[in-house]
Amino acid sequence: MTAITQPPTTPEFSGTGTILNPATGAVAGEVRWTDPSDVPAITAELRAAQREWEQHGAKERATALARFAVWLGEHRSEIEELLIKETGKSAVDAGQEVPLLIMILAYYIKTMEKALAPARRPAALPFLAIKKITIHYRPRPVVGIIAPWNYPVANALMDAIGALAAGCAVLLKPSERTPLTAELLRRGWRESGAPDVFGIAQGARAVSEAVVDSVDFIQFTGSTATGRKVMERAARRLTPVSLELGGKDPMIVLEDADVELAAHAAVWGAMFNAGQTCVSVERVYVLEPVYQRFVDAVVRDVQALHVGAGEGHFGALIDESQLAVTERHVADAKAKGAQVLTGGRRADGPGSFYLPTVLVDVDHSMACMTEETFGPTLPIMKVATVDEAIRLANASPYGLSASVFSRDVERAKDIALQLDCGAVNINDVISNLMCTTAPMGGWKASGIGARFGGVEGLRKYCRAETVVVPRTSVGGGFAYYNNSLKTLARMNRMMTRLALAGPRRAARAAKPAKPTRTAT
Repeated sequence: MTAITQPPTTPEFSGTGTILNPATGAVAGEVRWTDPSDVPAITAELRAAQREWEQHGAKERATALARFAVWLGEHRSEIEELLIKETGKSAVDAGQEVPLLIMILAYYIKTMEKALAPARRPAALPFLAIKKITIHYRPRPVVGIIAPWNYPVANALMDAIGALAAGCAVLLKPSERTPLTAELLRRGWRESGAPDVFGIAQGARAVSEAVVDSVDFIQFTGSTATGRKVMERAARRLTPVSLELGGKDPMIVLEDADVELAAHAAVWGAMFNAGQTCVSVERVYVLEPVYQRFVDAVVRDVQALHVGAGEGHFGALIDESQLAVTERHVADAKAKGAQVLTGGRRADGPGSFYLPTVLVDVDHSMACMTEETFGPTLPIMKVATVDEAIRLANASPYGLSASVFSRDVERAKDIALQLDCGAVNINDVISNLMCTTAPMGGWKASGIGARFGGVEGLRKYCRAETVVVPRTSVGGGFAYYNNSLKTLARMNRMMTRLALAGPRRAARAAKPAKPTRTAT
């Protein structure tokens, strides 16, 4: 059952569309698609409203965000009910999104005034102390957010919150698969009394392109292939981008790990939201001494899971196309010698459900170990050494996050710093998403820049403006043309001598390098 119906005669959506629940096929709701030609006008209205929003100042914006947080809390049941209808999620998975947003809001409400305050900078050299240097963080007028379908509430707002806090207006383009919850969030923004600086453009590729062509910053979350296209288009106007892209997140289980904990974490990290999570556990490398115990514990946990719409541990995949990717990866693994210990097929009955699946005897010749599956599968590979586990974990074009399990935390931290990714969880999975004080970002093909978290999650939406104010009129204009050439030459010699004082001290303090021996 597909998640969307659209007019068959046009590649782009127009008029209204019917959104279907991928778990049941029932109608979840109707959406009015945005005409791509209307996007510039929508952006212009947001840009006009943003000027006043910026002038409100951080303290007043924090109050507006606080009211919105209260609205989210009061309407949580309504939001989650629509989430389940729109995505086919289980209630367990749907219940994770609003609390995460309230956590992010609570953090920024408390810290945004200080984070966005002008920053004083000292003079680099004593003779430049006649100038007072201040860095001001000025918001980019309109931030375009192109959000994915897997967490249509959290992924839309976790980025919008930082942009709104920074003083930007936001134009949200939700996935055409999950447009309904975005409308509900926009309604909540207005009902909480906030100004009209949060707009929505509904549609597919043509609308996304119009958003990229109109706004002043792009935050995109989605596949690596689409992220490249977004960046290429944004480059036409030199529009800055932040990209959170695909992942193939590894877990490493050492021989001294708490095997039960590691198994529980692997199953939850792989199956949460039917595996449709950018930082889900997509491959596991287990040291040989604990391999069989780990596999047995994982199979036991997976066989206890229940799949179902609304109820159950996790729900449906978003549509048949996503289920087909999971089926292809499992079939490829089996054809190349992998064993399916449990699951390995779609669930009986209607809806795009796939049974939780454990694969062993896997290797990097198989798509399930190298391509992003985004489905409820858990491939487990036996390794002989820690070095082999690190090498295989890094043998990927992706670098979003990872996890390491060991009773020796210092050893695990040592391994973490050898993994090529944006975040590593020790004896846990996915928990970096809850760390609102730290930015979330990927390396390699997993992205550019970082998402929410820390001061970085606010300042990324700002342009730094340096204001230099004289403390006194003395010394002003010493390099102007109205001075004599002798005066200018004398001033340049003095500047060079003063600037070299520090490097000379550092060079004298440094120990001489030992001579290298050549082999005989």
